[in-house]
Amino acid sequence: MSSATPASPASRRSKLVIGVLASCGIAVSLMQTLVVPLLPEFPRLLGTSRSNAGWLVTATLVAGAVCAPVLGRLGDMYGKRRMLLISLATMAAGSAIGAVSDDFAAVLVGRVLQGAAIGVVPLGISIMRDELPEDRVGSGVALMSATLGIGGAVGLPVTGLVAEELNWHWLFAGAALFAVAEFVLVRLVVPESSLRSGGRFDLVGAVLLSGALTCLLLAVSKGNEWGWMSGTILGLLAAAAVLFAVWGTFELRTSTPLVDLRVSAHPTVLLTNIASVLIGMAMFAGFLVGAQILQAPVGTGYGFGMSLVVSGLVLLPIGGAMGVFSPVSARISRRRGPRTTLIIGGVVLTIGNLAGALLHDPLPLVVAILTVGAIGGALAYGALPTLIMQAVPPTETAAANSLNSLARSIGTSICSAIVVALTTGSVVRVGGVNHPSLLAYSWVFAVAGGAALVAALIAVVTPPAHRFAPVTAQVATAAGSSR
Repeated sequence: MSSATPASPASRRSKLVIGVLASCGIAVSLMQTLVVPLLPEFPRLLGTSRSNAGWLVTATLVAGAVCAPVLGRLGDMYGKRRMLLISLATMAAGSAIGAVSDDFAAVLVGRVLQGAAIGVVPLGISIMRDELPEDRVGSGVALMSATLGIGGAVGLPVTGLVAEELNWHWLFAGAALFAVAEFVLVRLVVPESSLRSGGRFDLVGAVLLSGALTCLLLAVSKGNEWGWMSGTILGLLAAAAVLFAVWGTFELRTSTPLVDLRVSAHPTVLLTNIASVLIGMAMFAGFLVGAQILQAPVGTGYGFGMSLVVSGLVLLPIGGAMGVFSPVSARISRRRGPRTTLIIGGVVLTIGNLAGALLHDPLPLVVAILTVGAIGGALAYGALPTLIMQAVPPTETAAANSLNSLARSIGTSICSAIVVALTTGSVVRVGGVNHPSLLAYSWVFAVAGGAALVAALIAVVTPPAHRFAPVTAQVATAAGSSR
């Protein structure tokens, strides 16, 4: 009894830190889908073209991909909590700009600043590794990783309801208030890690990687719109290849690289990041097409004719499932290892997606299938950062987790391109309007199921990582040697 009493405040403190960091993850993941319900209306609301309105999503994606590895490295060097606060402040500023602006260019700037905050998730994961007791790290990391999916699932019904019932500026105003509240909570609750890598920031590497990622993600996200064989897309892909090659060569030669490619080339890290791309593809498919299927007219042969808000509410179990199964992911990883968890998650994702390709009614079955996919995503997403952290030294955790988060973002971007290509390539006409055919959605789920299966097979051949000593032990050893 007496031995348990002193641990109680520490346990409550750990839960509070996990809760605050996870809520930060949900806040930034909400930014990814914030404007999706309004995309058809933005040309009228902002006086711009439909093509330009699409940049309100693309710009956020690119900004997040570019900023995540930069913030990760800066977090390792100068403090993860400090970079977390800067990210939340950036999100608040971008949201405030959108809340008061009716000009397309200003709202686009706001969306770029919102996207830049996506580095909150890998930073939060790294803080958990540094600061939480070892028995709390697994569950905290799994929940933090799952917030990328939870926010996306919860975001659509919330933003849809606001878009239908209130002025669209309230979406941005609410996001600004959310970011400010998270900033205050982090200042009050989350400690700063004393573990720093030091060194000089690799500005050249950051510029080269940013250029390469911008070219790649623009090509992937705009390929269907601009034409995959167009000169612009081919030029972007060629530029991305050249810039990645130059960046890799430079990183191997510099003494303080933005990303330590020697660590990243470790089989466990490399294969885990490849699997992350595929898991991102597999999980995001259900998020992208689930609401579309529910909202499609009954005359399509598969749709249920729901409104945006109702379809979002029906799909809420997806977000709930990810929240419930993230601690399950941690328990499996603790008992059997994160590689086993990733294999199980990949298999469950495969089953869910292949079932989605074959079964299309009744409604409860469709929701159950999408929820199974979400469960597989929660299991896999919870295992990925744990695998990465076991394979890299503590001074590399933020940068390594940011690279893994980037891999998942690339997967979701590829999934978006595949969904657009398939759903526009096979259509059925109902009431004078073209809708994706049932065959198109079946192929979307089949491709996603194949990606999940390959990810599970990659996990099978991924070698066990060398487990680095707990951070507290390393810090104590360093302090002892300095004396």
